[in-house]
Amino acid sequence: MIRIGTRGSLLATTQAGTIRDQLIERGHRAELVIISTEGDRSHQPIAEIGVGVFTAALREAIHENRVDMAVHSYKDLPTAPDARFVIAAIPRREDARDALVARDGLVLGELPAGSVIGTSSVRRAAQLR
Repeated sequence: MIRIGTRGSLLATTQAGTIRDQLIERGHRAELVIISTEGDRSHQPIAEIGVGVFTAALREAIHENRVDMAVHSYKDLPTAPDARFVIAAIPRREDARDALVARDGLVLGELPAGSVIGTSSVRRAAQLR
């Protein structure tokens, strides 16, 4: 049985479930193991609680042999590698588009100067600047 570590959010379990299903289709037995992370438990803004708040618990679960592998969004991995682990696979990317929901039906290029756009992603914020 391949134990796949994942966070418990709908997005995380959907992504990990896709990998589980692909393993099963290829004749492997596989199951999801939900791992609670510091980022899941904290009510502080992500930018204030530090790097790796969603991945440290997943990495430790692998290191402690509680799971055999973990699935996590590549864009949210810490930029500093951890020598104990290897990124073994990157699945084909699904629809990569983001959505902007703006009042008055405006698109990004039509927003007035000084408009405020909210995002929880530091990388998306940098792209918008």
